[in-house]
Amino acid sequence: MSTELAPGPDLRHHGDAEVRDDDGALVDLAVNVRADTPPAWLRERVAASLAGLAAYPDGRAARAAVAARHGLPVDRVLLTAGAAEAFVLLARALKVSRPVVVHPQFTEPEAALRDAGHTVDRVLLREADGFRVDPAAVPEDADLVVIGNPTNPTSVLHPAESLARLARPGRTLVVDEAFMDAVPGEREALAGRTDVPGLVVLRSLTKTWGLAGLRIGYVLAAPETVARLERAQPLWPVSTPALAAAEACVSPAALTEAEEAARDIAANRAHLIAGLREFTSHGLRVVEPAEAPFVLLHLPNAAGVRERLRSLGYAARRGDTFPGLNEDWLRLAVRDRETTKGFLRALGQALDA
Repeated sequence: MSTELAPGPDLRHHGDAEVRDDDGALVDLAVNVRADTPPAWLRERVAASLAGLAAYPDGRAARAAVAARHGLPVDRVLLTAGAAEAFVLLARALKVSRPVVVHPQFTEPEAALRDAGHTVDRVLLREADGFRVDPAAVPEDADLVVIGNPTNPTSVLHPAESLARLARPGRTLVVDEAFMDAVPGEREALAGRTDVPGLVVLRSLTKTWGLAGLRIGYVLAAPETVARLERAQPLWPVSTPALAAAEACVSPAALTEAEEAARDIAANRAHLIAGLREFTSHGLRVVEPAEAPFVLLHLPNAAGVRERLRSLGYAARRGDTFPGLNEDWLRLAVRDRETTKGFLRALGQALDA
């Protein structure tokens, strides 16, 4: 585990770039959005909201629904245009002098901080440590710490109490839980906790429900932090259809469906990892235990293998745009068994080429 200051890789590169111009020709293992979503019932709820587009968005019902879902008062909830907007709000609204981002992880938090004029320190986690964070490695004077759980792209699920140990008086601790609803039972979640000083939890509804094009997420934090972030938002930042989706996705029925999907993902992930282990003779190794709807793997000449996979019809996420990784890393989204079977067959061809 080490710290690093240099800007390094392209922080604005994301998985959608791997498939943006392919006209649907590639099987998408690069984007971490659940396949075959949004479900029909959710599309219907969003479509029904279109009748109210003449009115300005009213987020009160959705905000109350999110608060009830986590057992929190409404003043601890802020709805945002996806979790990505929350990173921008945090970077612009909070007065911090030494922000630290724990990498490898989703790169938008650091990009937003740099865009807002901050100098960002990095704590780089190591494969030798299982990409797990040691709270002692974070500089004591850091007044903003950002970490994902489970972490994109490593698929590591950090113990909640390890993350809680990162909290300090005068420090804002931002935990990105965008993929937590894909973890059965949401083990190690900090959402809903009010006993951790300075805690800010970010959630996204775009991953499990396939709403990346709608942009909806939320912040859970102390009322004074929520108020500060809200003042930095433009008027009516979340659209009426997105508000309808938010309210629907935190209903008891939706939470039950999400839990079932999380268990399916866990089974499909185990199937994918078992198949990947068949290629250890090629130097392939998977970061384990994996707990998110994606896996990270190390493979000699992964960049070349990735290009050969594209020629065989499969898009994988390159790893070298994540600080702490290089071009020998790939991230793969978990898909159904039939898709995985086809991918593993293609991977074998790409490795033997």
